[in-house]
Amino acid sequence: MLSRYPQWAQFLAKKYLSRTLNQFILHGNVHDLVSVGDSEKKFMRLKTFLAEDFFGARDIVIFYDRSSGIYFRDQESQKDFNLALSGRDSIAGTEYSKKLPKDPVGAFSVLEQYFRIRLDQKKSVALIVDYAETIIPANEAGSTGTEDRNALVYLMKWAHDPLFLASDFTTVLLTENATDLNPSLVQNPYTSSVRINLPEENERLSYLENQIEKDEYKKISKVPKPVVAQMTAGLGYLKLKSILSNAVENSEVITFESLTEIKKELIESEAYGLIEFIPSKSSLDAVAGHTNVKKHLRSAVEALKQGRRDVLPMGYLVCGPVGTGKTFLVTSFAGEIGVPMVKLKNFRSQWQGVTEGNLEKILTLLKAMSPVAVMIDEADAYLGDRSASGDSGVSSRVFSQIATAMSDTTNRGRILWFLMTARPDLMPIDLKRQGRAEEHIALFPPETVEERSELFEVMKRKTNLKLSEEYVPKAVKKDKTIYSGADMEAALTRAKFRAASQGKDEVTPDLLEEVFEDFIPPTYPEEVELQTLVAVIECTSKALLPERFKKMDREKILERIEILKQTIR
Repeated sequence: MLSRYPQWAQFLAKKYLSRTLNQFILHGNVHDLVSVGDSEKKFMRLKTFLAEDFFGARDIVIFYDRSSGIYFRDQESQKDFNLALSGRDSIAGTEYSKKLPKDPVGAFSVLEQYFRIRLDQKKSVALIVDYAETIIPANEAGSTGTEDRNALVYLMKWAHDPLFLASDFTTVLLTENATDLNPSLVQNPYTSSVRINLPEENERLSYLENQIEKDEYKKISKVPKPVVAQMTAGLGYLKLKSILSNAVENSEVITFESLTEIKKELIESEAYGLIEFIPSKSSLDAVAGHTNVKKHLRSAVEALKQGRRDVLPMGYLVCGPVGTGKTFLVTSFAGEIGVPMVKLKNFRSQWQGVTEGNLEKILTLLKAMSPVAVMIDEADAYLGDRSASGDSGVSSRVFSQIATAMSDTTNRGRILWFLMTARPDLMPIDLKRQGRAEEHIALFPPETVEERSELFEVMKRKTNLKLSEEYVPKAVKKDKTIYSGADMEAALTRAKFRAASQGKDEVTPDLLEEVFEDFIPPTYPEEVELQTLVAVIECTSKALLPERFKKMDREKILERIEILKQTIR
């Protein structure tokens, strides 16, 4: 019997059958379909599944949410409820049988009296509360309103009331994020939390096989079903249904390109704009210089292609002075692997509990989308630390959530974290330690003539600079010249501008020389030196360092760093 159900429903059933709990929080993918059955599967809405299948044998199944108020699985339950309510009205002088209260406290008061009557009569009852976060929100104890507190008391009382525990009674609370609920209820030993995950690849394939016949499918898709199931990681059944419906109704054939774009739009909307897909159209071939770093990262690419996720680091810390191409390197790496790259957007909120809820949703999506690369720019400022204060502990909780996710070894090779910063010394050790951001990669401006010339050629292609003849400026070939990628791109853009102001489409060697002689990169020598030296100290592989840094005494570097920090302050 239980084998017909998904894993979370089997877990829920076993917990209830233990007869020690009667209250459950279902969180996660609660607005999707549920797969039921063995060989022949049915897909139904969660509330329908709970009411008609999971609690199908219950005498009474009641629903409640703030908008709809109290409503019932069937007419028999409603008639029985109205009958009981009429008797209460005649005794208490109320008129609830004519108009039921919709507010949580009023509704729970009516429901409790009804439950006690029917449980005394040995009836079996299930209550399903939707959008539970609107009824018992995650507020600080001092800021919780009277209504929220009273609703919380009802639910906690039902969870350990002897009559309710001894009877065939269950309360199910539905919410997307458990962190959106009052922690007193979530942490209550009489309440159990059950996560509903997004469907796995084999489950998505089963849905595709179930929904559309083979011959019909060939008319709407150029992508085989197993590949669609693989490419739609992070999407639920309803999103898959939307893709199929769009193809059928609008006669738009599913292709690799359209599926990638649709998935991007659906996941970004699913995450409420909390994550952003970063296009990875280039490979590491497009990265100028950083020869040893590229070789190092390509070894990780090979490991992934061979299915050796177990040998990959949990994450990378990519550091180096500003303008050295950290972001471009990481996106190019993701492009070479062929996994999606996402960037975390601002998930913080001024409202209590929303920040943690947003982050929980992001982390759930990332796990469902795996394999995926996650880029966090300016990580030293973005992630905060464990000791952050002044915001009711939100920053420290956010830090803890991310640190826990980064150290989850089940995600090794599935979620690749890239923390990027010019000041790794400002990041807490907790995130930089082994088991989280294990590999520390340092990037530096090109130092040799060959590296600078390669950078010039790459930036020439990137800026679409048209030269009247092949030419490399003398400034690029000078031994002591240092140009970052950003500096080189700015100089070439200036050359294009001057050519355009003279009515020319091409840049001549003379004009190029003139621009490079005139161009002065914005210099902040002490800041750049500090960023360079902390990157040297942070790097976990001597092979990735330029020659001049390999031979430097680390104690002297640390002394110089401290001097620079004092000077810059």
